[in-house]
Amino acid sequence: MDPLSDVLSLLRPRSYVSAGFDAGGDWSIQFSSQHQQIKCYAVISGECWLSVEGVATPVCLRTGDCFVLPSGRPFRLASDMKLPSIDAGTIFPPAREGGVVSYNGGGDFLLVGSRFAVHGTHAGILLAMLPPIVHIRRESEQAALRWSVERMMQELRERKPGGILIVQHLAHMMLVQALRLHQEEDATTGQGWLFALADRQIGMAIAAMHEDPSHRWTLQALAERACMSRSAFASKFKEAVRVSPLEYLTRWRMLLAADRLETSVEPISSIAQEMGYESESAFCTAFKRNMGCSPRQYGRSRRPVSPEMVTEG
Repeated sequence: MDPLSDVLSLLRPRSYVSAGFDAGGDWSIQFSSQHQQIKCYAVISGECWLSVEGVATPVCLRTGDCFVLPSGRPFRLASDMKLPSIDAGTIFPPAREGGVVSYNGGGDFLLVGSRFAVHGTHAGILLAMLPPIVHIRRESEQAALRWSVERMMQELRERKPGGILIVQHLAHMMLVQALRLHQEEDATTGQGWLFALADRQIGMAIAAMHEDPSHRWTLQALAERACMSRSAFASKFKEAVRVSPLEYLTRWRMLLAADRLETSVEPISSIAQEMGYESESAFCTAFKRNMGCSPRQYGRSRRPVSPEMVTEG
């Protein structure tokens, strides 16, 4: 798989609420922090403002726009940012599949999409690789998502047998397409892991580490994959990804190992070899340094993860 598919596969996003929001008149709604969730929505009609905690400038959302919020940070949607906000919990009923929530009689603004629960004790590390707001606003890019959005609205309205499963698959398509399009749109100006993938040189090095994480990669070997000098590669990689290449490799290996510990009964010695470590002790040291506990402690503490049903849209 490619690196983006790798990361999303480890997160195992599960769409557990797909619905719409239809607002009328003036309104402002505050959504609380929701950890280990990704929200992916499309504006069907009208416009509003989106403000996410930690992001300085609000974003204007217009008809056709899509947006993804991967961080779980508190956010606000409003027809006018000057209006006082009400809590989303007072508007949205307990989480349920399908349907459209109406506010102020509706008719002026319609939003449709899904929220995803993500899996894993260290999902936060993976979500931190993604930008706090993914905003798709170019008409050519919106066209790539339009079919999924229109079909989702049809399924939500008609509520035919099997419709919720179709909506969940469409929501997954929207999520992946939105991340892909955002990466392409801001490839030359964006910062962080997602945009580093779009850089031809850095992307080749990241892909190499994901293709064969157990390989004994050196800085020189990775620089050669990127067709760069060792010093130039190390500098550019750290500037783009915010960690050194070998730190990234170790972190990725530990995330893969954590996933094995959660989902398999493999002995630690086997997982260590799969991650490229000749000795179990060296692997355990690296795991504890990166994940905060030993592999055995991590394995004992793992629990089946089932998403909490929340009360906000």
